[in-house]
Formats: sequence, C-alpha cells, structure tokens
Amino acid sequence: MHNVGFTLQAMKKTWRRRLRKMAIVIACVVVAGLLWPSRQLIPVKGASTADWNHDTFWHHPWGRSGVHKGIDIFASEGTPVIASTGGVVVYSGTLAQGGNAVVILGPKWRFHYYAHLASRGVRVGVTVGRGDEIGVVGTTGNAAGKPPHLHYSIATAVPYPWRLTRQRQGWKKMIYLSPDKALRS
Repeated sequence: MHNVGFTLQAMKKTWRRRLRKMAIVIACVVVAGLLWPSRQLIPVKGASTADWNHDTFWHHPWGRSGVHKGIDIFASEGTPVIASTGGVVVYSGTLAQGGNAVVILGPKWRFHYYAHLASRGVRVGVTVGRGDEIGVVGTTGNAAGKPPHLHYSIATAVPYPWRLTRQRQGWKKMIYLSPDKALRS
C-alpha cells in the first residue's frame, strides 16, 4: 500500500511539471505573437487610400450590424484581394452578411476579416504571406446590388479595455481596430 501512495505523489509531481512547462510554452507563444511586427498593405491590388471613405469606421447607423466595424475599399469586380499581412487562414467560407469571406490570424493576435469576395482563393489552415492573393472583389452577402467592394475589418484577440466608450456598441471598441489608421501608418 505504501508504494501506491508514493506512485500517486510522483505522478502528481510529474503532471505539475508538465503543466508548468505547457504554461511557459503558451506564454512564450502569446508574447511572440504580440511582438511579431505588423506591416500592412492595402488589401486590394492597385488600390490607394482614395478608394475608401475614411470616416466609415464606427459609423452609425449601419445596416443590421448597427455600427460599421471596418472600411469598404471600392474596386472593379474581380480585382485581386491580397493579404494585408501574413498569417494563418482561420476561416474561409460563406456568411449571411459578409458573403464569401476569409479571416486571417496575423501578428499581434489580430484577425483580418475580408468580406463580399466574388471568390475565395485560400482554405483554412493555410499560411499566407503579406501580399498573397486570397480572393477577388465582389458583391456577395449584404453587398448584393451595391458597387463591388471589399469590406475589411481588424479585430484583436487581446482586448484593449482602455478603448471602451459609451458610444453605441462602445464595448466592441476594445476588440475592433480602425483599418483606416492601420493602413495609413
């Protein structure tokens, strides 16, 4: 009986060591993601800052979503959409409002959302580089009947509580970042 107690104690110590090691690895991965530099490109090939309205981020009222949490970059249908930054494709599919959409997890644990694509050129799990083609501009989802454009949003997985406001949906400002500011810096 004495050996069983000793064995259980040894197993507990082993598991505690493993959990500590896993916590250290996870912490290192999180910190590395936050330190990974983020240089962004305008995600529509050939577009410039003149191709979107700079005041539409957080504009209210905005359709069913209430507040516009991104920018709409206008271009001809079929214009290539490129990854604004490198990362891993975590979603590639169809959404009711976004139509054909792609989400890329990039530097600083930020999700880059590309919507209204005529077609998607990547699948989940693929690593893309900054400037790689991921689809083409379209009018899918709630952009049907509107001029072709790319809806581009940036959301952080690590909330910024100091950005909280009393505006409509102001709590979401902790998560959504201005693509206009990101693309101009």
